[in-house]
Amino acid sequence: MTDGKWTLITPELFLKALGETLQMLGVSLVLGSVLGVVIGAVLALTRAGGVLENRPISLGLAVVVNLVRSLPFIILLVAILPFTRLLVGTSIGVWAAIVPLTVMIAPYIGRLVENSLLEVPRGVIEAARSMGASPLQVFWRFMLPEARGSLILAVTIASVGLLDATAMAGTVGAGGIGDLALSYGYQRYDGFAMAITVVTLIVLVQGIQLLGTVVARRYRRR
Repeated sequence: MTDGKWTLITPELFLKALGETLQMLGVSLVLGSVLGVVIGAVLALTRAGGVLENRPISLGLAVVVNLVRSLPFIILLVAILPFTRLLVGTSIGVWAAIVPLTVMIAPYIGRLVENSLLEVPRGVIEAARSMGASPLQVFWRFMLPEARGSLILAVTIASVGLLDATAMAGTVGAGGIGDLALSYGYQRYDGFAMAITVVTLIVLVQGIQLLGTVVARRYRRR
């Protein structure tokens, strides 16, 4: 009980926080996926033995990816505050959180995409090249379709990790479910707020995982 009430959370407040979390998740996932596919494709194609083998590009990009991935999200968020302000004009709020969320998730998706593309049988690539396909055609018409199911699972895994990061972003003024848990559940000792936050995150994670698994299974059967 809080201030004579069971909870300070109203339906409007909860829906607003949920909407902010979904906005951060959706926009960051789309931007991060686009960048991640590009990063993963470059890593897979330019590595030793790749269709566009280029060790300087491969090693240089790999170093950048590993550097970004080595930083905990909360440190990354603070470290790129000047870049965030430059892009969106502020360091707080949903859009300010989307910048570090995208920077965090893009290299992660890139590595997952790289691994998915490397799982494509070598015979498929050799057959495409023997038919005169260009490197771009090999990637777009052969490697991507072959790795489609694995890529969907990769994005699913990334989505769950990104959801965790959106909750963390809420602790530094980004809003969303994480801010709800901190401001009401922790600071105001509102047990219901904390419980509804936990249940919501569990439901979202289970929903994302189930959807990703079903879609990936369907594509793998084709």
